[in-house]
Amino acid sequence: MPQEPTISCIIVDDESVARSIIEAHVTKLPTVCIVGSFGNAIDAFQCLREQAVDLVFLDINMPEISGISFAKSINKNIKIIFTTAYRDYAVEGFELQAVDYLLKPISFDRLLKAVNTFFDIHYDTHQKYISMEEPPDFMFVRADRRMIKIDFDAIVYIESYSDYLKIHLTDETIVTRETISAIEAKLPNNSFLRIHRSYIIAIKSISSFTNEEIVIKNTSLSISRSYKKDVLAMLEKF
Repeated sequence: MPQEPTISCIIVDDESVARSIIEAHVTKLPTVCIVGSFGNAIDAFQCLREQAVDLVFLDINMPEISGISFAKSINKNIKIIFTTAYRDYAVEGFELQAVDYLLKPISFDRLLKAVNTFFDIHYDTHQKYISMEEPPDFMFVRADRRMIKIDFDAIVYIESYSDYLKIHLTDETIVTRETISAIEAKLPNNSFLRIHRSYIIAIKSISSFTNEEIVIKNTSLSISRSYKKDVLAMLEKF
């Protein structure tokens, strides 16, 4: 196996929560080094003038200078992984020969796939340089002034209110101030499904579903219009 190269990256996103999620994911990768994290393109430009950077995690929809304009302005040897909450930008992103296009909230598994794609392109090899141990089957959330361990298998569904979440478990409910997007990024893609801006459900807990709703333990949860296509496509696989 060839020696694992170390690559340098920066994160450019005007949303602090989005930056924090990407930072948390990237720090798990032993061969990727974050040399800067910026809330705007102007500060990122300054970094690129002073630092050697291989890869940029780049939000598209930013004030003043958009991610698209930023990508057009930097050295073409610097690779781009676009990150955005909007699907409509995908075509323009790939026209700029981006490595990948990640839709927020970004899970670790999806980011890992994008980074491995970068290695394939940048080093012209099909060797996957990022190898990880078995991913954890739990997460920690802050509740009652403590960090509480929650096993993924125990989650039934997650419900978002204006400024807090209820994580419904098989035997209790945990209340936390974390955002639903931050929690979604911690969950394994193949076990959980976002069906509404306010609901994430454990697929194994589904009792029944229609095109409009999902029933979990006699609780009916609406499928919102914006998530319906992806939800039904996922459920049709089972």
